[in-house]
Amino acid sequence: MMHRYPRIRPVGVPPGAGACGEELLAREVVRLAFYLPYDHPDIASGVSLALDSYMRAVGEGSATIHEAFVDDDEGAPLSPERWQSIRQRLRPERHWRFADDYSESYANRVEKRRYETQLFLEGGSARNGYSFRYRARIPWREPASNKVSLLTATVPTEFLETHGPAHVAGLARTMASQLRFATGHAGLALQLYWPLRSTDAALRAAAFRYPGIDLRPAWLWEEDVGLHVDGVHWLNFFAPSVLGTPGGARGLRERLRSESIRVETLDGDRVLVTLGEWPESGDLERGLTLPAYRELALVLRPLLEPLERSSPNTWMAAGNSLMGFTEEEALRWWLRFLD
Repeated sequence: MMHRYPRIRPVGVPPGAGACGEELLAREVVRLAFYLPYDHPDIASGVSLALDSYMRAVGEGSATIHEAFVDDDEGAPLSPERWQSIRQRLRPERHWRFADDYSESYANRVEKRRYETQLFLEGGSARNGYSFRYRARIPWREPASNKVSLLTATVPTEFLETHGPAHVAGLARTMASQLRFATGHAGLALQLYWPLRSTDAALRAAAFRYPGIDLRPAWLWEEDVGLHVDGVHWLNFFAPSVLGTPGGARGLRERLRSESIRVETLDGDRVLVTLGEWPESGDLERGLTLPAYRELALVLRPLLEPLERSSPNTWMAAGNSLMGFTEEEALRWWLRFLD
């Protein structure tokens, strides 16, 4: 079978695993992500609907989703009782308080874990590329402007190749319609299951080869995104709150000239920018530099996360903590569509 996308699925002994044997270290996936500048009660119902949409699309079972973690528990297989626990966590009217009212010990615990509510559904040890994760921000009475909640979902590239881009884009649109996002995206990403070591230079080089594959893990800096944009992807969702700089949908249409780029107005004046019929990985060795992605990146440059040389955010936002990047590598990757 011919694959449309490169298979980046290294197998090896995880760092610190000793003689436990080889495991899958990483795999390419299609990732959907939505940044939600609200506390849990304001978005819980929409998150519940988005979870329903995702589960209808991928199904429940050993080949897809069959395990769940609720908050900081140790995880358990999906069952009626487990689903009941998940649904309870997604009730907006459940007992809830501002973090300002927590006891000192509980406040310390929540600040250390960095979320108020967390749900993580996945394929277990199979690491099959399916996952759904939601993390609600800590609910301070006066939240910092950069604090957001985050929802992500992934499917393997085989799912995209089998069902086609319209099916995956439809899932992203449906989930977006149920969420109060500031920004969101869908596109190719590298899912790392273990931090890379210095001996994994070949994998880092392969990852650099494909500029359309996002190397950021999405879960290490969500509290710092705010109303910034986390990069350029196949599908790019924007709420009116972030569209002032590029001039809204009209401004985007005037400045984005590539025939492969489509700008659509969605419900509530939200905007979707689509870069081509399929998500593209690109390939620098073959001269496939993704000019449409570069065009959008240049338009969005004022909205992109402010990363500067020697900034502590540079390593984190460009995935250094897992990819093992040097500062130069992190900055070079982050600026790949801007230089």
